[in-house]
Amino acid sequence: MKNFFQIIGVIALFVFGIFYTEKTVDVVRNTDDVMHQIKSVSSHYAEEPIEAVIKNNEMIPGIVGKEVDVSKSYDKMKRVGSFNEGLLEYKNEYPKIRLNKNYEYYIISGNPKKNMVSLLFLIDKNTDEKKLKKMLDILDIKNVKATFFIDGYWFEENNDWIQMIASLGHDLGNLSYNRDYRDSSFIWMDTIMKRIMNRKYGYCYNEKDNQTALDICKMYKNYTIRPSLIITDNPFSTIRKEEKAGDIISFKITDLVIEELPSIITYTISKGYKITPLSLHLDEDGV
Repeated sequence: MKNFFQIIGVIALFVFGIFYTEKTVDVVRNTDDVMHQIKSVSSHYAEEPIEAVIKNNEMIPGIVGKEVDVSKSYDKMKRVGSFNEGLLEYKNEYPKIRLNKNYEYYIISGNPKKNMVSLLFLIDKNTDEKKLKKMLDILDIKNVKATFFIDGYWFEENNDWIQMIASLGHDLGNLSYNRDYRDSSFIWMDTIMKRIMNRKYGYCYNEKDNQTALDICKMYKNYTIRPSLIITDNPFSTIRKEEKAGDIISFKITDLVIEELPSIITYTISKGYKITPLSLHLDEDGV
């Protein structure tokens, strides 16, 4: 019995020693001049997250904020032996409502604070390949990445085109068959598109309320995009009158759109907007 209590005593001393050592280290760190300087400037570098905007069944994603990671910053500066604001480390502070946990809303815009715009091009079974090639050439020359929403009938017959569009850095979106997301082949398309893009989520497209389609797309982890601008006539003129930061702009691939696309791109960039595919535009982590 005596030996038992001796063992318990040794264990208690060992645990207390660890606890005491950790407390001592904490005290030393917190009274260190480098730690004091880090804490004194940390509030100046903090950026509050911008929260998502949700109204009824529509959503505009938020933007991640940041705060100084005091512990990592301290460890990094102590290795060089002095305080240096250039060595500050940061950690993300996310919006309360995250895009990756909410598929039940129409995404109607990117966050305007990012000063980005996305161009969407719709491809269906009637899309002329020569026009598509011209479109891709213009985007390539202008170094612009877009998002192409593809109909199932065209998807079946044009594997090489799809691979090329993705290889050029463009996003892919899913129109299903005749924009009917109840079609069972939507799931097949969804699986292949996610594999091509190497991601777990996808994009659906709807211009009007369709709760059934929204529910199906949510079930398979697809964000449903409702463009803020749908271009039907006079593309460049419409862009000049209506384009704003955060816009998601939808086009059919027509001769007039192809003719005016260079001017649309030049004008959009001149306003200080960056043209990005949906994956970057809606991403909460990047500005």
